[in-house]
Amino acid sequence: MKPTTQLRQLLARDSLLLAPFVYDAFTARIAEDVGFEAIYMGGFVTSMTYGYPDLGLLTQTEMVANATRIAQRISAPLICDADTGYGNAINVWRTVRLHESAGVAGIHIEDQVDPKRCGFFEGKDVIPLDEAVQKVRAAVDARQDPDFVIIARTDALAVVGWEETVIRCRAFREAGADLIFVDGIRTDNDLHTYAKELADVPRLLNGDQFAAGDVGKLGFKIQIHRGPMFRSYHWYRSQYQELKDTGQLDPADYPDTFELRTKIARLLGKDEIDEMERRYATNQPEGGSS
Repeated sequence: MKPTTQLRQLLARDSLLLAPFVYDAFTARIAEDVGFEAIYMGGFVTSMTYGYPDLGLLTQTEMVANATRIAQRISAPLICDADTGYGNAINVWRTVRLHESAGVAGIHIEDQVDPKRCGFFEGKDVIPLDEAVQKVRAAVDARQDPDFVIIARTDALAVVGWEETVIRCRAFREAGADLIFVDGIRTDNDLHTYAKELADVPRLLNGDQFAAGDVGKLGFKIQIHRGPMFRSYHWYRSQYQELKDTGQLDPADYPDTFELRTKIARLLGKDEIDEMERRYATNQPEGGSS
């Protein structure tokens, strides 16, 4: 089944779809292996891998390249942050086509002014509503696979408040967006306002401070969860600090590194590659098979 169709079927359920942030194919394989049905490639965490803050510094090419690497190595549908679509409505058109070709199941585009900023940073602004609507229309028109999911994100909440945010969300939905996404939800009050004011619209939530069970009861279709990626900072920093301070890492934490290497290699598909090597080996006895 196509990843796009998988995602459509998941969204057709009554239950919440919980999709964790990943930044590369390795973290995506781990997320899929533990049982997540959909994966989310975020802009903040992808920027991390390039050593930059999420301030619109990564290009369309770099973001699509990362999405391609991830989509090729997982079976679960991949949802991607496509920032502002990297320009005007024509750029949005090409952005959709590139993500479709990459094997991505859906993207979200936002209404920020370029250069964009992480939705939780200060100093962001939004483009005029009519321009934002045309970009959503271009995204919808550009898709060749009708199952490809278009999510329209607005960052208007922190800029102009709830009234304009709701107007934008309804306009994006009318323009053909499959889901809407209000970014910058910080408090329980924000969460409940989001659910109440847009109760009749399919909604995505970005927020690791809210329990998935509570989010699901409020009727959200997708929750993207950044927690694991952000917690990894503390783990990496503690490991590097320990190595710097002591010259080694406590062997008790990983008593069998060979077993761990084997586990990681299997996660990444070594068993399948071993089987292919046997299948295509040239040193088999004549007429033999693996």
